[in-house]
Amino acid sequence: MSRPSDRPPRAGEFDLIARLFAPLAAGFPGAFGLTDDAAVLAPAAGCELVLKADSLIESVHFLRDDPPGDVARKALRRALSDLAAKGAVPRVYLLALALPDWPDMAWLASFAAGLSLDQSQFALSLVGGETNRTPGPLTITITAIGEVSSGMMIRRAGARVGDLVFVTGTIGDAAGGLFLARNTVSGLRDADRQMLVQRYRVPEPRLAFGCELMGMANASLDISDGLVADLGHLAAASHVRIEIAADRIPFSPALQTLWSGEDLIARTAGAGDDYEIAFTASAGHEARIAELSRATATRATCIGHVCAGTGVALLNGDGREILLASTGYRHF
Repeated sequence: MSRPSDRPPRAGEFDLIARLFAPLAAGFPGAFGLTDDAAVLAPAAGCELVLKADSLIESVHFLRDDPPGDVARKALRRALSDLAAKGAVPRVYLLALALPDWPDMAWLASFAAGLSLDQSQFALSLVGGETNRTPGPLTITITAIGEVSSGMMIRRAGARVGDLVFVTGTIGDAAGGLFLARNTVSGLRDADRQMLVQRYRVPEPRLAFGCELMGMANASLDISDGLVADLGHLAAASHVRIEIAADRIPFSPALQTLWSGEDLIARTAGAGDDYEIAFTASAGHEARIAELSRATATRATCIGHVCAGTGVALLNGDGREILLASTGYRHF
């Protein structure tokens, strides 16, 4: 809980909630219009709840001049991406805002509009949260709550020797987008520039694909810290080794106009913010995964395999390990 001196004036706080955020809770009776101290949520019969909290911090996960609606959507989608990797269907979310002095009412209204847009797209509702003042950077914390059939959540632990390793979508677009947001680069088509920057600002949680992975994926997680780093987390939890073929990592045409060759691998294999799903499955499920890919219009690429041992190895075409300066984002 925050100290009273940390909080905005009482009328201002409640006015902010009533004007901008209560409308986002209107479709869920258990939120009580955000007029109570807590919400009520019951899982459907035969289901259990999956919960994920994720924070978005100014100058760490987004830039101050990013459009506020995009900032809101990224904050929500980061948490939804974790639910997708667990095979869960999102139901509701909580929002905690630590606000410095600079966001004005127009900024906050655009922020709330971004949340409204994604609530409609992903069929979920705001049910509560918190607002505070902070002398530090703007910090947005989303707690997303989803449902999965009881006992069926796909964990990091579960990868088996002999499994194939898959990723959805393309890797590294967000790294390219952040680079372009911070640097002036000539010779790049406007369409490619816009696509990469938007991939950084507004990731795509693979919910339709993820909720159908139960019964196929043995282990799964979303790629937030970087492909190599996150597969390292999965390998550690499963007590296995993962080997990735660098030439099978999927890259978008737009990214390949920005970087190429060894530079492309070096800049992207350890880069964060992709929010794609990385998972392992037995070779016997490869045809079903391809069918799911077509049905959900979600690219899924086999990039490696699971073997005995520990850690993650990124291999070139000759089978030699590629050593990266950084395998992924470190929070501490």
